Amino acid sequence: MKKGYSALVNEAVAQIKTYSVTEVLEKQKDPRVQLIDVRDHRELEREGIIAGAFSAPRGLLEFWVDPESPYLKPIFGEDKEFILFCAAGWRSALATKTLQDMGLERVAHMDGGFGAWKAAGAPVSEKTHKS
Repeated sequence: MKKGYSALVNEAVAQIKTYSVTEVLEKQKDPRVQLIDVRDHRELEREGIIAGAFSAPRGLLEFWVDPESPYLKPIFGEDKEFILFCAAGWRSALATKTLQDMGLERVAHMDGGFGAWKAAGAPVSEKTHKS
C-alpha cells in the first residue's frame, strides 16, 4: 500500500512541536531561538525572507546538521531552539521530524509556513545577494 505525502506530513505533525505565526513572532524576540528557512533559494528571491532566519535548503539540511558530516554548519551546534519553516509547512514538518529523529532536541516548525507568515502581515524582507 502506498503512503502519500499527505500521510507523511500528518504523521510528522503528530510527532513534532508546532507553533503558530503569532507564537513564532513572540519567540523570535528570544536570542535562544533561531528560525530556519528550508525553502529553495529561488523561493527566497521570489517571495522574500524573514529577517534573521538562517537559510538551510531542505535538500542539504541533514548534511548541515550532522556533527559527523563534512558539511556541518556550526549554527546547528549552538544551544538554541530551531524553528523550521517552508512555504506552506509541509517540508518543514517533514524536516522537523527528520531532525528530531537525528537527535536534535529543541526543534519545531511553524504552522502554515511563510505563506501564513505573510498572510498574518508579519514582516518580510527582500533577499540580499552576497558578493
